[in-house]
Amino acid sequence: MPRTMTIDFVSDIVCPWCVIGLKGLEEALARTADVVDAEIRFHPFELNPAMAPEGENIVEHIGRKYGATPDQSAATRAMIRERAAALGFTMAMTDESRIYNTFDAHRLLHWAGLEGGQRALKLALFTAYFTEGRNPGDRAVLLAAAEQAGLDPAEAAEVLDSGRYAEEVRAEEALWQSRGIQSVPAIVINERYLISGGQPPEAFEQALREIASAAV
Repeated sequence: MPRTMTIDFVSDIVCPWCVIGLKGLEEALARTADVVDAEIRFHPFELNPAMAPEGENIVEHIGRKYGATPDQSAATRAMIRERAAALGFTMAMTDESRIYNTFDAHRLLHWAGLEGGQRALKLALFTAYFTEGRNPGDRAVLLAAAEQAGLDPAEAAEVLDSGRYAEEVRAEEALWQSRGIQSVPAIVINERYLISGGQPPEAFEQALREIASAAV
């Protein structure tokens, strides 16, 4: 009989490894359906909380933040593109892509969690940013993603315009940081086991089976 698990997925919209991690985890969950019955709960993390609304060129940002050269940045993007493609997701980042602020996206995701549409909105925002090159901090982009996810666009607009759930998002971010989460994706299983990074499905599958076995 499958073991019930909770999976807390801490991530940001502009984090490519978060896409790879989520897709890999979901594939692993499909493979382990015989032993695992899991619920994924999404939590906010901002890689660049001080980012200006207009964002920053990705090559300049990666160079400033991590010291990577343009060639190194391009090589990393190519590797990420291949990893994502193998999991069925299209990354279309270029030298002209930009990094954006994601706080409003996280507010909308918090609301979507209350409405039962969090995963759908998360995937819609990943697609808008990584595949279509759109700004996930832009109101029109957020509303389009909400509608695509099957959520009420009028209520989504009210959430964005009112500033609702700002305190809740800040509190969640602080909570996970207080638990030692400083990079994403961070996947916490049963509030006990931490898996970091965009691991391949095989790594997630092995971890899930071992945890399920240990729970016997």
